[in-house]
Amino acid sequence: MISPRLPPGIQVRDLTLRFGQQTIFERLSFDIAGGSFVSLLGASGAGKTSLLKIIAGLAQASSGTVSGSDGLPIAGRIAYMGQKDLLYPWLSVEDNVALGSRLRGEAPDRAWTAHLLERVGLAAHSRSLPAALSGGMRQRAAIARTLYERQPIVLMDEPFSALDAITRAEIQSLAAELLAQNTVLLITHDPMEACRLSHRLLVLSPWPLGLDDTHRISGQPPRAPDDADLLKSQAELLLQMVRAAQ
Repeated sequence: MISPRLPPGIQVRDLTLRFGQQTIFERLSFDIAGGSFVSLLGASGAGKTSLLKIIAGLAQASSGTVSGSDGLPIAGRIAYMGQKDLLYPWLSVEDNVALGSRLRGEAPDRAWTAHLLERVGLAAHSRSLPAALSGGMRQRAAIARTLYERQPIVLMDEPFSALDAITRAEIQSLAAELLAQNTVLLITHDPMEACRLSHRLLVLSPWPLGLDDTHRISGQPPRAPDDADLLKSQAELLLQMVRAAQ
């Protein structure tokens, strides 16, 4: 039996970001293994979103490099999912999912779109406008749009933060299932979310403290919300974040 090929991982080397005389972070270096789900946490202002945008190629670092674990650039191999679903209100759900093709001047892949809408439970709403969807349904559509791009690396900036607790738990489980074959870096402020979904946890503290990857959690994601190890790790991670912010 041939094992599935892992997607590329991410290599960050000596990344520094400064705005004038202000240092946001300095000489950050870390690896994200191909096919793993990694969460990045930290205090507001530590530079998490800036770091994600640099990795995504949406912003430029003062110095340092970002590449794939295969040594090749990761530009063109990334799908990005932000804090807001950014669904176009005048487009149907299926047209929002296939938006990337439209922006590139390509014919949309209707079969792939239909498959993804089935996977996220929105097949019956393919012709609906976003205004007819609940918050959880809109996030399901946003996940489908992210997956539509068939990119091996997915970067997510607090995509579930605006959802209620029950809907968030459901969407977390769905994301874990659908992104199992991707390399994922998720920014979150929620220790429970990080511990549920992640193989590895990174905590970014304001400069000059930098990045801490010492937190460990047993088992494989996604973890049940009432898992004893998860609850213990959540408390430890929260304490670590509080200390890092001081």
